[in-house]
Amino acid sequence: MVKIRLQRLGRPHLPFYRINAVDSRVKRDGAVLENLGWYDPCCKDAGRQHELNAERIKHWIALGAQPTDTVMDMLVRNNVVEGAEWKKERAWRIEAKKAGAAKRAAAGADKKDVKKK
Repeated sequence: MVKIRLQRLGRPHLPFYRINAVDSRVKRDGAVLENLGWYDPCCKDAGRQHELNAERIKHWIALGAQPTDTVMDMLVRNNVVEGAEWKKERAWRIEAKKAGAAKRAAAGADKKDVKKK
């Protein structure tokens, strides 16, 4: 499976990221299939904070590449992909995570009650 994800570069405390299409089994800074842009979070000017190759990103997504959450947020913010469906999915996953955490907390509380008896 191909993922579109960030590759960290730069100095300590001064991050710089490349947006790459990468095989999902490769390490974060491993071999890339294609460089799709860059992101500089330290740049004060919002217009010069990133550069995206929208045409190639859409091509990889059409081939089945899965963007990471951070990259997908960036693509939605820059109108490269449609955001309504992504926002619904993200809200559903957040709710599922909260429900799972509550369920684990309740199970942990039950185990504590058993130990006290």
